Amino acid sequence: MDWNDLKYFLEVARGGSLTRASSVLRVSQSTVGRRISELETRLATRLFARHQTGYCLTDEGRELLGRAQAVEDNMLAFERGASGLSPAVSGVVRLATTENLATDLVIPALPRFIARHPQLRLEIVTTTATVELGRRDADLALRVVRPTHGNLKARRLGAMTHGVYGHRDYLARHPARGPDPLAGRAVIAWDEAHAHLPAAQWLARRAPDAHVVLAASTLRAQIAAVRAGLGLAVLPDFLATGANLVRVLAPSEVFSDGIWLVMHADLAASSRVRAVADFLAETVAQAQAALSGQVSGS
Repeated sequence: MDWNDLKYFLEVARGGSLTRASSVLRVSQSTVGRRISELETRLATRLFARHQTGYCLTDEGRELLGRAQAVEDNMLAFERGASGLSPAVSGVVRLATTENLATDLVIPALPRFIARHPQLRLEIVTTTATVELGRRDADLALRVVRPTHGNLKARRLGAMTHGVYGHRDYLARHPARGPDPLAGRAVIAWDEAHAHLPAAQWLARRAPDAHVVLAASTLRAQIAAVRAGLGLAVLPDFLATGANLVRVLAPSEVFSDGIWLVMHADLAASSRVRAVADFLAETVAQAQAALSGQVSGS
């Protein structure tokens, strides 16, 4: 049996639809549907029940799912082991991180990295969701939350502090009510889909009754809202730049995140992955003063 057939089976089982599977596998929906049908014919077994709402595993499909996942784990372990055999620093490395770390930390430092390793290509996936390093969604990740499961190696590279910021004009129009700088002022928050993020949880605890004037799904949108004078927001100190942004709560009163470099243990010996890991460690170290709020444009 072709290993690729199991990839199609697993992605349809995980996503419950041809659309989601085709997006992950980067092929057309018709290709996914055809490969599933061919697999069912070859096995003489119906793996999925087709419904208007999607594809659901049959009893036979559920029976085979665990075995297919075991094959996938072994194949990925084989691929990870093979990737570490070549001493050349070349090829593709896929990095998962947040948009703000990518655009404001990693990408500005890339010219020196590319000059150092011209045969290596970096792919950056920006998301606030946790990627599956074990499934090779990415080779390594730069995160502010340490992973708690999986055969992963995590290294703390530094810290990123947060403060509460507002535009100078907004603060003048809305003076604080008493000693609490949040009292009586509107806030800009993360939307419900991102309520698990540390900044969202801190704000929910610190100001549960605050008037949320805007809920946004990106940090960029929140920074723009603060600069537009809509209210206060919890922002990383190194992004809260500009003379008109004023910090009303310092990091000691808010929180800080560790910055973690995470990779699958099987990739630790890969020359190209190590090259990217060293570059990220160097980049965070050089930016640590700004990341920890010691350098601010506010």
